[in-house]
Amino acid sequence: MSAEIHEAPEHEFEPVPGLPETLPEGEFILWQGRPEHRRIAQRILKNRWIAGYFLVIVVWALVAGYYDDRPLGYILFSAGALTVLAAIVLALVEGFAWAVAKTTLYTITNARVAMRIGAALSVTFNLPFSEIEAASVDRRADGSGNIALRLRPDIRLSWLVLWPHARAWRFSRPEPTLICLPNVTEVATLLAREMSPHMATAEARPQARSDAAPARPRGEMAGRKTASALG
Repeated sequence: MSAEIHEAPEHEFEPVPGLPETLPEGEFILWQGRPEHRRIAQRILKNRWIAGYFLVIVVWALVAGYYDDRPLGYILFSAGALTVLAAIVLALVEGFAWAVAKTTLYTITNARVAMRIGAALSVTFNLPFSEIEAASVDRRADGSGNIALRLRPDIRLSWLVLWPHARAWRFSRPEPTLICLPNVTEVATLLAREMSPHMATAEARPQARSDAAPARPRGEMAGRKTASALG
């Protein structure tokens, strides 16, 4: 399932592509991949919305200039300047999306998820399965999508450092996200299989403590935190 990985020169120092150190004995890579820059531009950076916004502004400039009896040259100059500005902004968006895709490498081993991210400053997040409470899949009609990882409450990460590899609107408790994967179903299936034993262990521990605890009066319920599997 692993894709062929070609690394940029700035990442040649890595002992293992996508990882800051060699894997310990008994741990091995199951999958590696990166997001697609075209989908990053569309779904994360919203390049189509940006293009639509500038289109409305250009049309407004043409219509307003006509009804204000502006000279034709002035109207065309204004529309042309806005069009050039739109092209520059969209080119910057595409360039950033390409840089994100080029510098990102996601890794799934039999023990963790690793995310090497950072277009300007590279950083690698190691997320052992024991620190992941749940994972959710956002799958699109074309088979691509995102996998968001919900971490234990005591694991604190910065949303700004993670972005754009972060689930939207999760600021107080950021969720690291494998974004814009072309084959999200295959990756999600693999991750679910590897995480299942750790989920079962996490669910069994509260149950064992509950069995050992003194009986509670009828009507009083003990709260229990459970981990959920991939959706």
